Amino acid sequence: MRCLVDGVREATEGPAPWCAGAVVLAGRGPVVAAEEAAGWALRYAGYDPECDRGVELPREHREPMRVGTVFDLASLTKLCTAVVAVQQAERGLLDLDAAAGRWLPGFADGITVRSLLTHTSGLRPELPFYERRGRAAQLELLWEEAAAPAAPPGGTYRYSDLNLIVLQLILERLTGLRLDALVARGITGPLGMSSTAFGPLAPAGVAATEDQRRPWAKADRGMVRGAVHDENAWALGGVAGHAGLFSTAQDLAVLCRTLLCGGAYGRERILSAESVALLLDPPGLGFGVDQPYFMGELAGRGAAGHTGFTGTSLVLDRATDTFLVLLANTVHPRRREAGSAPRAAAATRLARAVRAGGGPPGAGRGGPGRLPAGPGRPAPP
Repeated sequence: MRCLVDGVREATEGPAPWCAGAVVLAGRGPVVAAEEAAGWALRYAGYDPECDRGVELPREHREPMRVGTVFDLASLTKLCTAVVAVQQAERGLLDLDAAAGRWLPGFADGITVRSLLTHTSGLRPELPFYERRGRAAQLELLWEEAAAPAAPPGGTYRYSDLNLIVLQLILERLTGLRLDALVARGITGPLGMSSTAFGPLAPAGVAATEDQRRPWAKADRGMVRGAVHDENAWALGGVAGHAGLFSTAQDLAVLCRTLLCGGAYGRERILSAESVALLLDPPGLGFGVDQPYFMGELAGRGAAGHTGFTGTSLVLDRATDTFLVLLANTVHPRRREAGSAPRAAAATRLARAVRAGGGPPGAGRGGPGRLPAGPGRPAPP
């Protein structure tokens, strides 16, 4: 798996790197085939728009990337929101085909829970919540959009942050609990994902994101580190269905293994196998399926995963019991069109290693080891 690690390291090098730093963790079954950090969690003091480049910190003031560095997951948050929704459906509390208007009066006919999870609700991609102060004023924008969506509900795929924000509101009204509590109770607590939580967090040990200033950003916040990068999630208080979670590659590997094991990890079960299939089978509920632009050659047999705007991604392939977590801070020090070529290349290297090796990559050949079992739990199957 040296080629996988070397490829990720190269993405952090040179005069115009893909990212300031990255962490990659790949495995098959319970075996961790590759786990390595490269580059910097904090490299820049800010962004200089006149020179169009980052203002480099002296090396002694930078923070190197480590395998335990915490990242702003951005849209990987959507996966946890989807898992929580399916948990409520499994318990009989949430009907996936129910109209959103059951809980949120005024929503257009045809906007169902399932359409929110499959991005077929017709809602536009986002709204400028960050321009309004106060939750009531912010959500007024959402009520207006939901009463008359930009496209007919139930139609074609149209990726939207609003879908998961609406789902968050439904879940909170249904359960009486905030989304952060639902994620903690249903996912991170049972699985021992102790480094996964909504922010804000103390900056130390967290990968820096953007020197957020207008006109390239939507708010003037300076260098963002430990607070959610997404301006709408920030305006909504840091806990949002589409963004706001922070985590490590190691914690996300546990989530990947749980899903690959049909919803169980050690002695803990957070979903039934049938519920996992709902999430991962095409078209996927919250998860994207067979998307070569970031899954590379892992795509094609039902691989599922997601990307995040800050540079994060994960892919899990049930056909080979393989997973890949790649976390990077591509928006440090400024957002730009970074593309997903390094993500796809890493996934392709992993797919080829599995095809060439047959068995678990690294198994019996000095691989880095096995995933942690979690507090008080045996090693996962």
